[in-house]
Amino acid sequence: MENKPIARKFRLLSQLMELHEENPFKTKSIANAAFKIDKLPFSVAGKTQEELEKVDGIGKSTAAKVIELLQTGTITELQELLAKTPEGIVEMMGIKGIGPKKIAIIWKDLGIENIGELYYACNENRLVEAKGFGFKTQEEIKKVIEFRMAGNGKFLYAQVDHEAHELLDEIRGIFPDALKHIAGEVRRRNDIISELVIVVGSIDQQIAFDALATSTLLNNVTLNGNHISGELNNGLLVDIICVERSQYYKELFLNTGSEEHVEAVLKRITGELEAPESEEIIYEKANLQWMPPELREGTDFIDVAIHNRLPTLITLNDLKGALHNHSTWSDGVNTLEEMAVYCRDELKLEYLGISDHSKSAFYAKGLSIERVLQQHEEIDHLNKKLDGFHIFKGIESDILNDGSLDYPDEILARFDFIVASIHSNLKMTEEKATTRLIKAIENPYTTILGHPTGRLLLSRKGYDIDYKKVIDACAANNVIIEINANPLRLDLDWRWHQYAISKGVMLSINPDAHRNSGFHDMKYGVIAARKGGLAKEHCLNALPLAEIKDLFEKKKGAVSA
Repeated sequence: MENKPIARKFRLLSQLMELHEENPFKTKSIANAAFKIDKLPFSVAGKTQEELEKVDGIGKSTAAKVIELLQTGTITELQELLAKTPEGIVEMMGIKGIGPKKIAIIWKDLGIENIGELYYACNENRLVEAKGFGFKTQEEIKKVIEFRMAGNGKFLYAQVDHEAHELLDEIRGIFPDALKHIAGEVRRRNDIISELVIVVGSIDQQIAFDALATSTLLNNVTLNGNHISGELNNGLLVDIICVERSQYYKELFLNTGSEEHVEAVLKRITGELEAPESEEIIYEKANLQWMPPELREGTDFIDVAIHNRLPTLITLNDLKGALHNHSTWSDGVNTLEEMAVYCRDELKLEYLGISDHSKSAFYAKGLSIERVLQQHEEIDHLNKKLDGFHIFKGIESDILNDGSLDYPDEILARFDFIVASIHSNLKMTEEKATTRLIKAIENPYTTILGHPTGRLLLSRKGYDIDYKKVIDACAANNVIIEINANPLRLDLDWRWHQYAISKGVMLSINPDAHRNSGFHDMKYGVIAARKGGLAKEHCLNALPLAEIKDLFEKKKGAVSA
């Protein structure tokens, strides 16, 4: 065993000792030993304990630990500390700029146990308020985590959306008259992206190919047939396909849909596809209604397209309001009035549903009962003051471990709507998670089930649930299911939207905004909803103000009846 791996073990031991507030003198001694071992001009593996004890900065106790590590591959004290430290916290120690003291605050004060939750907390602006942190530190941590996420070759759609269109614009600048379009995962608007595909159709394919091949658009360029492959500065893989103009729409179709989807469509076409003049013609030849790119995932919508019954997919302009948002009353950045005015004047919405955290979410400045009443007074005042706009009194009530909601019934009854969400005790079996959710759904005060699985894309899997049982319970109890629009969540997953719709369950595209800029995440919620085949008729916040008011009042009326 070389010195560097041994030094890393001792460095980790010293960090864990500091994290768990072990004897500070002993902790410093181990940290110094880690540094010393790393710099030794000889390998410790060939030394006896007695020889190591004589090395300056090691001493008797550390020497014994080195021998134990060499003989067993570990250190008993290290294993004991690892056993009482969440795996995600240990991983967090590898993030540049966060020492054990800051990690202790993140873990013990903010209740964050892994890197995914930490990244989400940075997006929610929760680190700014913590002791020893500030906006600059928060942003630095966020950038480091984004770099780590990119290292696995996968990106959130929101992370590549801008870069993809920037690259397309650069290609457009080189070939203004050529046909060109984004294809693949990005055009299908998948939540996770591993490659950006662009198809270019030119009258002279070779000239276009040569020009792109010698350009500086991509890094690490390789050429294969009519493919120019490389990567962007952020590490995203790119494949540019150059074809003759006559073959452009065929190539765009072939490179947009998933393999299963393309195969299913081609099977329905008799004869050669040849040189179609549009994608619409391809679907027409297959006796199918033209399918938006978002729906070209697998074969789920093929039968619907056969009968010309594809839904008119929801658009961002269809949304009339924003529900599930957080203000400075809990862990938001903007005041309630600032958020309302922004929604009214900038986004041209009709209503805002505020739903700050409930009292159990102490890490997010959850509202005590007294503060709930104070916030309601402010909302009443603002609703008189703001013309042509309405603020609904909501709360994001924690679903407690037994499935009950935060706050007693007399307080829950004061809200216009309640988003019920799980934020704690996430390590559950599928049966436990499903039972916990269903109990909350059956609570007559629950209006919306928030981010049903608690997942954080590329960061945290989320707890397993029996989707059908949960959705069926929502149908039975007239509970709406959230499509959380935060690009890290997009939960309820689009693959379950059609099942929910088939059961008569409405969905709500909620930004979960913690600042005014967060409202723009509704764009990503709409994208996820479109992949799930959602039409505006099945979306709660596509209802105009009068209709959603009526819906909330009927729900409350059913409780008191």
